[in-house]
Amino acid sequence: MEIKILGSGCKKCVALGDNTQAALKAAGREATIEKVTDIIAIAGYGVMSTPALVIDGKVVSTGKVLSPKEVGFLLPAA
Repeated sequence: MEIKILGSGCKKCVALGDNTQAALKAAGREATIEKVTDIIAIAGYGVMSTPALVIDGKVVSTGKVLSPKEVGFLLPAA
């Protein structure tokens, strides 16, 4: 599984990254997490508000910090 956190590196982006790691740990799952800060790359996903969460190439959330529980619901089945 490949996860990307899209954003400028702001406090909310860091929080989304932390919550994503917590969700993976709670689910007993592993994934590659990449932080994407390049505005051109972010726009390439069609994202207009950050932070955004991309799982396996699909944008699943934009413009908010999801809780670890919310991220857990978005993870694909093992």
